[in-house]
Amino acid sequence: MTSTTTRIDDVLRAAVDAGDVHGLVATAANRSGPIYRGAAGVRTAGGQAEMTTDTMFRIASMTKMVTTTAALQLHERGRLDLDTPVAELLPEFDDLQVLEGIDGEAPRLRPAAGRATVRQLITHTSGLSYWFWNADIDRWQELTGTPDILSGSAAAFGAPLVTDPGSRFEYGINTDWLGRVVETVSGRTLDAYWQANVFDPLDMPDTTVRMTDEQRSRSTPVHLRDDAGSPVPSDIDWEQQPTFWAGGHCLYSTPLDYLRFQQMLLGGGELDGERILQRSTVDAAFTDQLGDLEFPARIRTARPDLSADFVTGPGWKWGYGLLLSTAPQPGMRAPGSGSWAGIYNTHFWVDPAGGITAALYAQSLPFVEPRVYRPYRDFERALYASLRDTTR
Repeated sequence: MTSTTTRIDDVLRAAVDAGDVHGLVATAANRSGPIYRGAAGVRTAGGQAEMTTDTMFRIASMTKMVTTTAALQLHERGRLDLDTPVAELLPEFDDLQVLEGIDGEAPRLRPAAGRATVRQLITHTSGLSYWFWNADIDRWQELTGTPDILSGSAAAFGAPLVTDPGSRFEYGINTDWLGRVVETVSGRTLDAYWQANVFDPLDMPDTTVRMTDEQRSRSTPVHLRDDAGSPVPSDIDWEQQPTFWAGGHCLYSTPLDYLRFQQMLLGGGELDGERILQRSTVDAAFTDQLGDLEFPARIRTARPDLSADFVTGPGWKWGYGLLLSTAPQPGMRAPGSGSWAGIYNTHFWVDPAGGITAALYAQSLPFVEPRVYRPYRDFERALYASLRDTTR
């Protein structure tokens, strides 16, 4: 795989040399195992420690597919009906109203038309939102003093809906509520459930809700930009003493650890003889679950300090925890591929048709800032080009 290594190494080095990022890690695997593991740059801007494939990252919303997997396991075991109203498991969900808008400093709320289901939590069609992609929720939090979900305070679960359940895709704190569903149904805390049912079976020792001192010593901080546009380290981190485990974001992991989770999905729910999900369940995860609804072609930012606009263009769908491509992308992933990302610019995809899964890791804000998002797309093109070269 010399050509694979050379092409991708060049992409990573170019992004670091241009000052777009302080460091990057990329991984890829096929159904036989890893085919690329590489890194460029340093763990901390201005530091000496090199970025490595065992560097610890905050994987943020890449946590969501782990929580979705947990819920799907409980569904397979007959313990969770996905069409159960959320409030039958968590009665306080029925207290949430729909935020229609804000008049001056007065939020305008009304009862929801219908009850959200567990399935709608998984598909982000329950009506819940995120403050950085919805200006009304951002303003509502400011007016009410309610903390956002990253605070680690359970008060964040008081955030209202922004649309009626089932009426549109709206990315938000759905998977944090789903984590609470998993805890209620399983009778275990989310971290304990993950450990026993996902991390231990898949041999993922570096995926955790809290880093040890040794893991923190090989972690990379979240970087921001100084006035000159250069990456500088910050002290941004998960709340270390939260009142709940956030099913939507709270994990740390390494690129090598999470690659094993990706390989499990690529393998139809199984890796190294350990079956995590049934193949039919994984197939459903890679199948459109939105029906007549669409994934937005552009999600406009409400907080440019946290995220740029997220632009996919038309023709994307959502499965169980995965953004699904539906159209050919020349030189890139095949239709039917599933992907997602974390706010600190970590990205993964799984391409069942191509037999490939890969990921690129940075650690910076804002999310999908063009100069940080570009290396992800360049990496994907370089990977598929290299694979084509090896088959000629």
